This record gives sequence, structure tokens and C-alpha cells, in this order.
Amino acid sequence: MNDSQPSADRIRFRAFAVGVFLAILICAVTPYNNAFLQATPLGGGHFPLAPFVILVWLTILVALLNMIFRNQAGTKNFSPLLLTGKELLVAWILMVLVSGIAYTGLMRTFFINLTAPFHFATVENRWEETLQPFLPQAWYPQNPNAVQLLYDGLPGGRQMAWHEVISRIPWSAWIKPLAVWSGFILLCYAMMILIVNIASRQWLNHERMNLPLLQVPQIIEDALDQHQLASFFANPYARAGILIPVILHLLNGLNFYLPSVPQIPTLILAGPYIPSQGIFSGFVKLKIYIYPAFIGFAFLTSKQISFSFWFFYLIGGLLIGILGILGYSIPDAALGITFGPTLSRPEETQMLGAYGVFFVFLLWLGRQHLGEVIRQAFGFSSARISFDHTNDEWISLRMSFWGLAIGFSGLVVWCNYFGMPFWVAVLFLLACFMIMVVATRVICQGGIAYFTLTAAPIDGLVAFFGPKLFSGASILMAAVIQKVLFVDLRESLMPSLLHARKITNRLSHQRLIITGIGFVLVAGVIMSFFSMLFLCYKYGIRELELDWATRTTLGVYENVQTFMSTPETRSNWVLIFSLTGAAVMTSLVICYHRIYWWPIHPIGYLTAYSSAMRILWFSFFLGWLFNALCMRYGGVSLFKKLRYFFIGLIIGDFLMGGIWAVIGLWGNASYLVLPD
Repeated sequence: MNDSQPSADRIRFRAFAVGVFLAILICAVTPYNNAFLQATPLGGGHFPLAPFVILVWLTILVALLNMIFRNQAGTKNFSPLLLTGKELLVAWILMVLVSGIAYTGLMRTFFINLTAPFHFATVENRWEETLQPFLPQAWYPQNPNAVQLLYDGLPGGRQMAWHEVISRIPWSAWIKPLAVWSGFILLCYAMMILIVNIASRQWLNHERMNLPLLQVPQIIEDALDQHQLASFFANPYARAGILIPVILHLLNGLNFYLPSVPQIPTLILAGPYIPSQGIFSGFVKLKIYIYPAFIGFAFLTSKQISFSFWFFYLIGGLLIGILGILGYSIPDAALGITFGPTLSRPEETQMLGAYGVFFVFLLWLGRQHLGEVIRQAFGFSSARISFDHTNDEWISLRMSFWGLAIGFSGLVVWCNYFGMPFWVAVLFLLACFMIMVVATRVICQGGIAYFTLTAAPIDGLVAFFGPKLFSGASILMAAVIQKVLFVDLRESLMPSLLHARKITNRLSHQRLIITGIGFVLVAGVIMSFFSMLFLCYKYGIRELELDWATRTTLGVYENVQTFMSTPETRSNWVLIFSLTGAAVMTSLVICYHRIYWWPIHPIGYLTAYSSAMRILWFSFFLGWLFNALCMRYGGVSLFKKLRYFFIGLIIGDFLMGGIWAVIGLWGNASYLVLPD
């Protein structure tokens, strides 16, 4: 087949070339945009800004060029010469995969994580005595001057040309730690690819899991392939939806730069109207955020799920007041030493048990599929075992199983080689990937573009196995590894991989697809390392917007030092709430699976204490309310019409975010459309 005439299920090489080029460009620009300019994040969440804005403008450009060439060809059977909608989706998902790597998904804390125990060591904190002896030398740069210049910047670095900065970076100090960590990171990414490859048939084909975050890109590209893009944007519901965030952010953006322009409030502080004592005392810091895009995502999400998100968030707040009324005043100190990004109260440790039970529930749902995978792996299956790449998976199930076993063994050996006991490494890595699987399910099925983890893998292990599981060296290593990949999940790879699996499902040339994904991940990691190092040595970490990264990283090492120096006992309150969370989740999954009219979805409970839900709960409430009213009084026909309005909210919000991001490149500050 000629390359210029694609079939419906064939993706041409040019789509991968465009996607890889733009993905690498995003990785190169993101640290400068986010950390130095402090502008609107180009990545940010699991529906990142830059890839979607690029997708929309590319789609419009392709549609215009196709229209011109079609008119010149004078035939209705015109074949698109540039890119089809499916190919644009593939290019978009390649950008999405690496957009998080360049910042919160990896780079935002990576170099601070590797240098903090040396740069911030003082006589007062005694890190030189208590932490540094346990640090594997291969993990960290051993040149003190290289570390100091990372924070202060090269002398005169601001005035240097880019090539001069590159030539003066002390590469010799970084080659070994970057090589060691690159091996670990890429092996983890390979594990995530294989897990998604195995789980996708169960989740996407057997369970027919809805992926709300994919609906808008798919609808736009379907309209392009059907030559209906003009009618899509001409739809009155879509235009009304786009117009609302355009007006909202035009006024508020102008107010940001010109305070004399009136603004429309998008944040309501409800806490002052709530009594600090009594049943509602858990809501004294309640905030109501209005984000049109997230209202749109909530509308496209299943009513059962969107209801569960805001319902459990409010129930979680009520629990604090109920415990107070009952006389249970649990001090925050009862929480003990924790490593979770937002874990602040003992009640929130319910999530430790809930995550474990929900993971077991996922295994139980997929028991037949997993059994078939194991039978194929050992050659006991009667089904045809294919060693090539079919339309069902990126890689055959047999190869995926053994690749997963080899990859996990490699990670265990890597951890054990640097000093972590074998069984501790096994339990720790299992906990990390278990949480990643559950978080992926929550993000993708729930349509949560902005997600934060409540508790960390270490917290769960300490709660159920006790603090004696970790020795001095192992707790330090586990905390550092966790901070690299498994705790800051606002931008994480695995949910995007599931979205990529859905987009590429049933397409031909799966070998080319998985090769493109592997290549863009390797290239994205390399470019992100390079871009962040260049930025740090040119300006210095002190001059960059990395206060959150520095604060959270220092908190990790401080907690490790406290854990190592203070005899720690397992908190009874943490164990009680963890078991309570397990019991609640068990009841929820049983009711969800056995009672057909059950209105609550279990994944809502998993986000009850997530800091993301503090921002998104009201958006999910509005999205659920509009969806429920639409289906109650208008049925499916009204839903099909009205969904264009909410799709318009998403498109308008993100397009305005892109416009203000570009404006912010030339300003001293940037108006933020989406949550940072």
C-alpha cells in the first residue's frame, strides 16, 4: 500500500515522526517554562495542556489543507495526504506519555533528591553522620563542586550562550548516577508497559471500561476522519460550551495583568461560613473551585463514579466531626512518621487498607484472564500462542508474562545490589506497583485529570508489617526510590499507557507502535535530564520555582532521619483505621458487584482524602448533577446533544490555557487557567 493512502487501521510512520518530534520538544521546553518562567504548566496532570492544544491546532490545520487539496483534486474519494484523525491521536498520545517526565512525573524533584543529603547537610541536622554513610555512592554525584554549582548556577551562567553552558556542566560527576538511575527508571517504565499490556484486554475488552479523558480527542479526530470537523465546531451546543471559558478566562486573565478589569470569581472560600466545632468541623478549610474543563470531564464520566467522588469527599469530612462529637479527639501525632504526599491525619490511613482490598478485587475480576495468561506463559493453553505482535496486544501475552518476571527480578536485584535486603525489596516493589495499578484504574476510569496520592507505599508496609521491616539503609533507599517514581502521581506514566493502549487497540503494525512508544520514552528521559541540568547550571536551583520540590524532598530525608534515630512502634490508631478502610472497601466491592442497583462506585472511596479532590469535588458534583438531570428528563437523545456543550467547556478551557501560557512566555508572571 502506498504511504500516502492509509487504510482505516494503519498508522503511517509520519505520525510517529511528528509525535516523537513534538514530544521531545515539549520535554526540552517544559523545565524552562515551568521552573524558570513560572508560566502555565505545559504538562500538568493526566490530560496535559500542551499536547491537547497542539492536537487541536494540528487538527484544524490538517482539515484546512485537506479541504484545499480536495477542492483541487475535485473528487470525493480524496485520500488525506498529511495525517488522518487516528494518526493525530497516536501523535498526541506520544506527547502525553512524556509530558509528565519533564517535570512532576520525574524531573521536578529528581536532581534535588540526588543532592539534598549533601547540599543541605549542616552541623544541626547531622546528615553527614546519620544519612550519608548509608547512601549508595553510585546513586549520587561525588563531586561537591558539581552539587554546589547545581544550586548556585555557573558563574556568569545567565550571560552564557547555551553551548557554553553545556560545555561547562561537570558531566563527569553525573555520568555514573544518571546511568544507574536511567537503568532503574527505564526498567520500571518497561514493567508498566507490560502490566498495561496484560491488563488491557481484561479492562478494555472484557469489562468495557469507559475512559472519559479520551472522549474529547477521539470525538474531534473522528469528526476529522468523517470530514465533519466544521460541523462539529459549528454545533450550537459546542460553541456555547467553548464561549463560557473563553469569556471567563478573558476577563480574569486581563484582570491578572490589568487589575482595573473586573473579574469573575472561580474560588469561593466556604470555610468561614462553617462552625469550627460540631459535626461540620472537618470542613473549616472547605474551598469551592470552578473549573469548566473538569465539570466537562465529570459530565462525561459515569454518574455512579462522579457521584461517588464528591459523596465520599464529603463523608470523609463529616467523619472528623462525628469522631469529635463521639469524644474521639485523635491527635495528629498519632499518625507517626509517614511518607505520603498529603497524609496529615490518622483518619486518612483508611486508604492503606482500601488500596490493598481494591487491588485484590481487580485481581479477582480478572482471574480468568490472568489464568489464561499464566497458562499461555507455561504452554498449557489450548489457545493459539502468538509470538508476533497481533491486534490484541502490543506484545504477546506469553512474552509479556516472562518479560514482567524478568523485569521485576531485575529491579529486585538492582535494589539488593545497593544494600536493600532481598525480601524487603520484593515487598516494597510489589507495594509500589500495586499502588500504581490501583491509581491507574482510578484515574482512567474516573476521568480524573488531576490526581494526587494520599499515602505512600512505605506507609502501607509500615502499617501492616511494622517499622522493624526496614533497617537504616533500606528505609533510606526505599524513600529515595519512592520519591523518584512512585509518590508524586500528578503526572505519572502508567495511566497514559492505558490511554495509549486504548487508542492503538485493533490497529495494525503493533510492532511499530510499541517501538515508537519505547523510543519516545527513552528519548524523553534523555532530553528531560539534559534540559533540567542545563537550566539548573545556567540559573541555579535557588533561582528556579522549585520551592515545593525542595520542601517535599527535604521532608523525606528528615522523616528518614527521624525514623532511623527514634525507636518507632506501630501506631494503634493507624492500624485501626487501615483495617477499617479494608473493611469498608470490602463491603463496597461486594455491594458493587452483587447488587445491580447499588449507586456507589468503590473508586470514589479511594479519593476521599486526596488533595486533588479538595479541588475537584465541586466540579464532579456539578458534572454529576447535570448528567443526572439530563438523563432523568431528556434521556439518551438529550445527553447526545448536551455532551457537546460539556466537550466545548473542555476545549475552551484548555485553549484559553494555551493562549495565556503563550502570553506568559513574555511576561513576568502567568495567569493560570488550570490547577498547578
